[in-house]
Amino acid sequence: MPADSRMLSARVAWFQASTVAALLIASLLVAGAAHGETSTIGRTFPIVETDALAEIEAKAATLSKDLGPKFGPRSRWTAMKSASLAPAMATRRRSVVPFYTLDMDVTLPDGRVLYPKGFTFNPLTYVSLPQRLVIVHAGELEWALKTATPTDWILLAAGSGAAADPIALGEKVGRPLFILEGRVKERLGLTVAPVIVRQVGQKLELTEIRLSTPGSASR
Repeated sequence: MPADSRMLSARVAWFQASTVAALLIASLLVAGAAHGETSTIGRTFPIVETDALAEIEAKAATLSKDLGPKFGPRSRWTAMKSASLAPAMATRRRSVVPFYTLDMDVTLPDGRVLYPKGFTFNPLTYVSLPQRLVIVHAGELEWALKTATPTDWILLAAGSGAAADPIALGEKVGRPLFILEGRVKERLGLTVAPVIVRQVGQKLELTEIRLSTPGSASR
């Protein structure tokens, strides 16, 4: 085996071993937290750091209550702009591998390059998507609420109609809603909605669903 190939194999093995070790440590920490209700191992110390939520609430209390008008209506916020998707005209299922290419070198503490810029890999080899993504247009929200489980995330895509306000809609239906960001659309290879995304092995399974009338909530 050429020296370059041996070096690359060693880097891959090191990265895989480190990732598995990190996941194993995380699992042990979760297990330890669950076991900690009945036993204590080692010395314990009081927590001296300020609670993060308390810090946020304290800072929010010092801000002016008249900030809203300075930002203008939410409909103009760029952070509230969803990526657009066409309506699904057929029901089909397809798979996507969300390959990622490094845009910078990943180096070790001593400066040696572990993974060079341009290295491409599949993140699903090392991490898991714990919930499904149910991606719909605002007119399909009723269908999404009936279809999604409590742990699924519902993302709103832009269509040909007026832009939806996920905050207002979320308050109305009593469930958090999210916008579909352009980066997510590109990374997942999305083209139409409604679509349900879930991880199957080391791939993402995209189930595109044609409703009886595109944009309606009935099937």
